[in-house]
Amino acid sequence: MENDIREAILALHAAIPAGDGAAILAQTARLDELLTRHRDTLPPQLAHFLEKRSYAKALAWLGGETPAAGACGPRSKA
Repeated sequence: MENDIREAILALHAAIPAGDGAAILAQTARLDELLTRHRDTLPPQLAHFLEKRSYAKALAWLGGETPAAGACGPRSKA
C-alpha cells in the first residue's frame, strides 16, 4: 500500500509541471481513496501528511527521510 501511495505522489508530481489537469485530479482522488481505505493501518505521521495533502513530506517520509518540521497544509489568512 505504501508503494501505491508513493507511485500516486510521483505521478501527481509529474502531472503538475506538465499541466495535465486530468492526471492531477486522478492522482489526487487516488491518494484520497488510499487514505480513506487504509487510514486505520497507516502510520499516523503518514496519514497526517496525506490528510493535509503535504505530499512532498509524505514522499520524504516514505523514502526514510525526516520531513522538515512546520505547519502542514494551507494556512488561512488572518
